[in-house]
Amino acid sequence: MRTAYYISDGTAITSEVFGHALLSLFPIEFNHKTIPFVETEERALEVLEEISESFQDTGERPLVFYTIVNLEIRDIIAKSAGINYNFLNQFVAPLEKILGVPSKPEKHRTHSIHETTYDIRIEAVNYALANDDGSNLKDYHEADVILTGVSRSGKTPTSLYLALQYGIKAANYPFTEEDMGDMLKLPTALRRFKQKLFGLTIQPERLHQIRSERRANSRYASIQQCRMELREVENLYRRERIPFLNSTHFSIEEISAKILAETGLQRRKY
Repeated sequence: MRTAYYISDGTAITSEVFGHALLSLFPIEFNHKTIPFVETEERALEVLEEISESFQDTGERPLVFYTIVNLEIRDIIAKSAGINYNFLNQFVAPLEKILGVPSKPEKHRTHSIHETTYDIRIEAVNYALANDDGSNLKDYHEADVILTGVSRSGKTPTSLYLALQYGIKAANYPFTEEDMGDMLKLPTALRRFKQKLFGLTIQPERLHQIRSERRANSRYASIQQCRMELREVENLYRRERIPFLNSTHFSIEEISAKILAETGLQRRKY
């Protein structure tokens, strides 16, 4: 199996994102290895040796994706036995020409505590945690979006992802069996914030599988219970004209992006 390295003198998030995006286009399995904070020449030489050993062990040149600001360290990594892709070189020079302004490389600039949105994202994460699963209704006026859905439909991880990645204050509210009755109605606590609501749903079979991992052979996890709850919430979404998304075949990243696209919420990331 070919190895793919993601190397940086910072967090390596940028090289990971670019590299994974490229490799996802190919139906091949890779051995992924991320090496952040390569900040000294000694460490760079150690990485160089690791790449060389990988080549010797597998007989295939590793793919090396890197974003390194320090010129001396960058030159060392560029000599690796792998197939090297320097993302900064690919884009910086053409941009300098177009913008007419020289770049000013600085380590840790893209993913650090000094970025302008850092405090916004931390505040949003704290908000998501404090307003998880309907535990706190008094701060809904601060929410950018309120996710609703049955238990285990993806509300909590999506709320946290929206907060951490985009600085979106996302609360979430669960519809439980006790809410169903003869017909599920929109709770009073949510009605005044109806314009902020976004519903999540999921296929009954997938929900049954997820709940069974948590509470096997329970009524809560039964396929009949899953079908009933999902039918009720989807009927509610349609009656109340609440936008909703079936999360079954989407990752948390895709769910979050679709919510932002449909609601028009602005990313607070840059």
